[in-house]
Amino acid sequence: MGQQPSGQDRLFYSFNLEDHVPANHLLRGIDMFLDFRDLRQHLSDYYSHTGRPSIDPELMIRMLIIGYCFGIRSELRLCEEVHLNLAYRWFCRLGLEDAVPDHSSFSKNRHGRFRESGAFRHLFESVLQRCMSEGLVRGEGFATDASIIKADAQRQRGVPGHESIDWGNPDEATRPVREYLSALENTNAPTTVYKAISLTDPAATWTAAGGPAFFAYSTNYLIDLKAGIIIDVEASAVNKAAEVNATRTMMERVEDKFDLKPDRFVGDTNYGSAAMLGWLVDEKQIAPHVPVFDKSERDDGTLSRSDFQWN
Repeated sequence: MGQQPSGQDRLFYSFNLEDHVPANHLLRGIDMFLDFRDLRQHLSDYYSHTGRPSIDPELMIRMLIIGYCFGIRSELRLCEEVHLNLAYRWFCRLGLEDAVPDHSSFSKNRHGRFRESGAFRHLFESVLQRCMSEGLVRGEGFATDASIIKADAQRQRGVPGHESIDWGNPDEATRPVREYLSALENTNAPTTVYKAISLTDPAATWTAAGGPAFFAYSTNYLIDLKAGIIIDVEASAVNKAAEVNATRTMMERVEDKFDLKPDRFVGDTNYGSAAMLGWLVDEKQIAPHVPVFDKSERDDGTLSRSDFQWN
């Protein structure tokens, strides 16, 4: 029977992170195509040229990519995982003795420097440009849909929307409240009165989609049909009108930025409003077409929610 020796710690070690990351690891495939040179140039005006050196923005972006790829939503847990996981350290260009940034640095940069500079939008568009150059995005056909994302706001912290709310001193309020009040000041038209407003995140929508009501947002996606590449994303309130407006915003932005204008547009019946159809036909010159469905291909022989497309 073997026994693990428990001698004194070794004085010197020979260790190479490269040798301990499997060749087929997901992060190796991602790392092959990452190029942050444009991002550094994009952020250069948002960093001071004097004072102590800041945390490398590339390091924080790499850590956030790890969080998105492996479903790590907590920034505190993300820092812990990068500290412990050898593959994560390798991807972040951190040695065994290099310190991992504090989780508070992520919040300060995400809601401050990265948000003001549009760093995430710039990175997203850089990846999309690479997909276009590789022939993965053709621009011939687009599809759109929305996903409901639960807001980080408790149901108990909501008040009826018709009530008058005293937000107190805006300078002492939380960031979501300050942004909400600032948006109200910049809006001339009266805002929609919702059934409930969250005192934690007032911009979130009170919705009962899929069960008991909760506060949420809609994440709207515009997808190229060739390879299923997401070409734009826009957040909105959880209602049909807001989602349709978000789709129009995405299509306009993609056309202005990348000169992509589809011949076909696919969406479910939520996007079949008269205003949306008129905009597609009159302004985008995409003629409507009613598809023919084969009910025999469905398990129950019915169409519970028909799709439509323009071409």
